Amino acid sequence: MRQKFTRFMSGRYGGDAFTRFLSIVYLVLIVISIFLPSGIRDLVYVAALAVILYTVYRMFSRKLAARRDENAKYLQAKQAFKDFFRLRRDMWNQRREFKFFKCPSCGAALRVPRGKGKIRIVCKRCGTGFERKT
Repeated sequence: MRQKFTRFMSGRYGGDAFTRFLSIVYLVLIVISIFLPSGIRDLVYVAALAVILYTVYRMFSRKLAARRDENAKYLQAKQAFKDFFRLRRDMWNQRREFKFFKCPSCGAALRVPRGKGKIRIVCKRCGTGFERKT
């Protein structure tokens, strides 16, 4: 039986990080639908059904390049999400020693020591200079 399944899955995409994420989304939607009134419950249930059908489609798909690209986009978005909150956590932990500014040109977060008065700040990413009070 295991050999039959192995032969069936050969050349198919299988599971990856995006598949695991979609499975978790499915489970969350199913649990949420339990606590909702009947009209909204049906909509959430249909959404959960669509998610699990797409997950199964991805697992059995033979379009390996397309599934690989979807997974890469998911991983990139996940990393951006984690980086955003990591930056906010670091800014919060360092708020007493440093003051944070946003570059007016590129939007990069810049850290300067507190209590230095009015200083010229140069962005390391784009080279734009501006003056601010610390």
